[in-house]
Amino acid sequence: MRALYTLSIPVAALALSAAAFAKLPPLSEEAKTKAAEAAAKTAHGNKVAEYKLCLTQEKVAARYMADAKKAGKEVKPAVQTPACADPGPFVAAPPAVAPAAAPAPAAPAKKS
Repeated sequence: MRALYTLSIPVAALALSAAAFAKLPPLSEEAKTKAAEAAAKTAHGNKVAEYKLCLTQEKVAARYMADAKKAGKEVKPAVQTPACADPGPFVAAPPAVAPAAAPAPAAPAKKS
C-alpha cells in the first residue's frame, strides 16, 4: 500500500505539469488591442510617477539648500539636471483601421 502511495505522488505531479505546458489559443484582435491599450496606460502612469518624483526631488533639494544656507554651512552650487517634463493627460490611441483590400489587378488583354 505504501509503495502505491509513493508512486502516485510523482504520477500526479507529472499529470499536473503536462497541463501547464498546454498551448493556449492565439489572442483575438480585440484582446490584442486591449492589451496594447493597457500597456500604453501603464507606460503613461510610469511617466506621471517619474514626473511627480522629479518635482518632489527638486522641492527637497531646494529645501536642503535653503536650510544649509541658514545653518551657515558651505553650499556648493547645485548640479544642473534636465527640467521635469509633464507628460500631460493620457490620450488613448485611436483604434487601428484595417486597410481596405486592394482590388485584384486586371488580367492583361490578349493580343490576337
